[in-house]
Amino acid sequence: MDVKLEPIAYRWGDEAEETRLSRRSFFMAAGAAGIGAAAAIMTRPAAAQSTDWTQAGNNNRVLVLQGTTSFADGPVTFDYYGHCALKITSPGGASVLFDPWRDDPSGAWGLWFKNKFPETVVDITMSTHTHFDHDAIDRPSSTMVLDRMAGHFEFADIKISGFADKHACLAPGWYKWTNALKEFGAEACPPNNVGHMDMVTYVIETGGVRTLIWGDNRPDPADAFWDAVGRIDVLTLPVDGSQHILSYAQADAIVDRLKPKVIIPTHYLNETTTYTLSTLQPADEWVKGKGRFKMLNSPGISLGAKDIADLDREVFYFGNHAATA
Repeated sequence: MDVKLEPIAYRWGDEAEETRLSRRSFFMAAGAAGIGAAAAIMTRPAAAQSTDWTQAGNNNRVLVLQGTTSFADGPVTFDYYGHCALKITSPGGASVLFDPWRDDPSGAWGLWFKNKFPETVVDITMSTHTHFDHDAIDRPSSTMVLDRMAGHFEFADIKISGFADKHACLAPGWYKWTNALKEFGAEACPPNNVGHMDMVTYVIETGGVRTLIWGDNRPDPADAFWDAVGRIDVLTLPVDGSQHILSYAQADAIVDRLKPKVIIPTHYLNETTTYTLSTLQPADEWVKGKGRFKMLNSPGISLGAKDIADLDREVFYFGNHAATA
């Protein structure tokens, strides 16, 4: 007897790509060939996609922070985990991690990263969009996950605003990765873009410092976007030698419009975390073309509002440094 099944191809975490039956297919098989035969087809036990429930720890820190009514002044700490992953810790000790990375689970885009993203402890994990190099939100040991959050959120001495926008949809560099979407029959650019080309940019305010997490946002958002984000002290910007997301001219235009005190390059080839198979290049050329820049000697830096008050568009470049825990 021929039995028509409806398999679902799925790959997640450490598991090799595997074929599993949908619930409907399982019962179709059970009815047609006997439940024993259908069960025999399912060679692996069901597994949750997220591993968050296996992580150690609890929300004791969050309980303490949410019960605190006043916080001391102090610097804001930035820890860089490579690519676009950045952890910001407030003067009061609350921490937010943006855009943890992973390799593409489908395998279509090849190997980008040398290791898994570390299971670093953080209070809040956030993602700007659903591309594999930004959305490993299950990896950090995090009490809260705010995935692609638009709107406003406050916790402890942190305020976060999320602004919905669109991913950059025309690759300006030599590697026209956006053409791949056409090959798959999908549209990259608005208004008919596929969902994974939707973006959220974040402004996080703490310790008197306003930081804009640009993600892979398009270079020319609507005027309402610029009005909404307001004053920006620290700007993270995806810039690299291959001009994968932004061209140098586009990056310069964003910097000149926002006039931040500090710029932190992201989305470049970091030899600690990223393979050359990513097609990315270092950001050195763009950084050294700026009039004011600092080559940092560690993956972390603390910036106080008073310390950066007199800076004007100074680039702080982590280079090949990246936190690993």
